[in-house]
Amino acid sequence: MIKHIVFFGLVDTAEGKSKAEHAQIIKTELENLKHLIPEIINIEVGINHADAAPGNSDIALYSEFESFEALNTYINHPEHKRVAAYIGKVKTTRAAVDYEV
Repeated sequence: MIKHIVFFGLVDTAEGKSKAEHAQIIKTELENLKHLIPEIINIEVGINHADAAPGNSDIALYSEFESFEALNTYINHPEHKRVAAYIGKVKTTRAAVDYEV
C-alpha cells in the first residue's frame, strides 16, 4: 500500500476569497475525488486548527493507494488535475511524502 501525504500553505486572500474559504473548497474538492477516482482507497483532508501553532501548514492531505501505479493514475486523472490547478492558484507552499507500507 502507498500512502500519499501532502501539506499546503495558502495565501491569505486570492480571487476574492479568504484563506479559510479556499481551505474549505480544497477540502471538499479533494474529498469528493474519492467518488470520481476508483484508485483512491482512502482520502482525508484536514484544515489546520485556528489555535494551532504559528508556522503550521494550512491543509494536510492523507490518502492511500494500492500501488504507485494507482497513485500515478490518480495524479494524472483529469479530475485531480482540475483540483490541483485550483490549488496551484492559491497555495504558497507544498510538501509531500509518498511511502510504502
